[in-house]
Amino acid sequence: MRIIIAGAGEVGSHLAKMLSKENHDIVVIDPNEARLKQIESTLDVMTINGSSTSVKVLLSAGIKKTDLFIAVAHLEDTNITSTILGKMLGAAKTIARIDNYEYLENPHRDHFTELGIDYLMYPEKIAAREVLGFLHQTGSTEFFDFSGGKLTLYVIKLDENALILNKKLHDFSDISKPLDYRGVAITRNQKTIIPSGNDTFQLNDIVYVISTQDRIRELMSLAGKEKVDIKNIMILGGSRIGKRTALELEKKFHVKLIEIDKAKCEFLADILENTLIINGDGRDTDLLLEEGLTQIDAFIAVTGNSETNILSCLLAKKHGVKKTIAEIENMEYINLAENIGIDSILNKKVITAGRISRFTQTARVSMIKCLTGTDAEVLEYIVQKDSGITKGMLKDLNFPKGAIVGGVIRGSNSFIAKGDTLIQAEDHVVVFALPVAFAALEKLFS
Repeated sequence: MRIIIAGAGEVGSHLAKMLSKENHDIVVIDPNEARLKQIESTLDVMTINGSSTSVKVLLSAGIKKTDLFIAVAHLEDTNITSTILGKMLGAAKTIARIDNYEYLENPHRDHFTELGIDYLMYPEKIAAREVLGFLHQTGSTEFFDFSGGKLTLYVIKLDENALILNKKLHDFSDISKPLDYRGVAITRNQKTIIPSGNDTFQLNDIVYVISTQDRIRELMSLAGKEKVDIKNIMILGGSRIGKRTALELEKKFHVKLIEIDKAKCEFLADILENTLIINGDGRDTDLLLEEGLTQIDAFIAVTGNSETNILSCLLAKKHGVKKTIAEIENMEYINLAENIGIDSILNKKVITAGRISRFTQTARVSMIKCLTGTDAEVLEYIVQKDSGITKGMLKDLNFPKGAIVGGVIRGSNSFIAKGDTLIQAEDHVVVFALPVAFAALEKLFS
């Protein structure tokens, strides 16, 4: 697939890195030559120095033969203008990153569709929904529902309380009975593997499990996790993510938001009706304690500064906060944060990549979840008639190494996949995959 990425900032660079692993023909456009040189030095992509709002630049990038045009520049106006031009000049699909939430509301959304923008992406809204998910399943570091919750992916870090430590995967399966959940991957020492039945669970493993909703309690018990009742929440940072998160949370919880900028506090006070806005420095331990940090159930740090978010979450943990969530945009800090005790990590680049990835698939994919701390993805394929995956039992298929089927959704029913499972047309199949398997999966599900 030919893909043009307009914008070589953090999101654009991450997208280029991720998509280049899937053998796409990628062009990156940016007016900042230094950014492009950095991309050229590490990735096998073509770069063009210039503005994505220039017709001449778009034509030189091959816009007429482009399958997907993604505008993720820093300025919203640039993204909107370039995607409209891109569509007019021949791009098959266009995606624009925006910063204005009202554009997503009807009838405004329809106006952008008429102008040629196929998909509007507001990362801060997606991030706020991720936070809600983290709070919903407090025992996991990350979780994601497929097909409205018929199957769920749980990401769980094993500590000394886990009952499954030093036990093998096949100890939890009975070939004669339906499976209740399936461990599809383990990240250990920053390396993610697809485990076999003889692999054992070890301390500090990050385990990826596909489960049905009715087995969540049992799964969490095996992992030594307790469900935490969330009532009081403190948000550090009045960023767009902080604002969107507070808007969602204040409907159900007691929320305090701390922001250092006084003008921003006044702005937030006009928008947030049931959130207590506090003007102060969230790095001040005395301030946090005065505002009741020891009584908080969940602490969410979204200041836009990764170091501040990490340190404040560690402080919250020290004072007994049960659930901590940190926005960490520096990819190098993610593994560090996971290893020092932060419960859940938010990264806009990873979230954005997941939403965009499904537009690059030739097979029918209803959802893709990119995971923090690993290159792995979880995909929900919709099986097409006569595709390779329907040609026999899973154990008899030449299923690609680096991938594993976690579960299947068939109509209103869902179940965990086994070796003798037969996949049918229109099934929704949840697959955990490492980059090495992406191309083979495309063929198998097409």
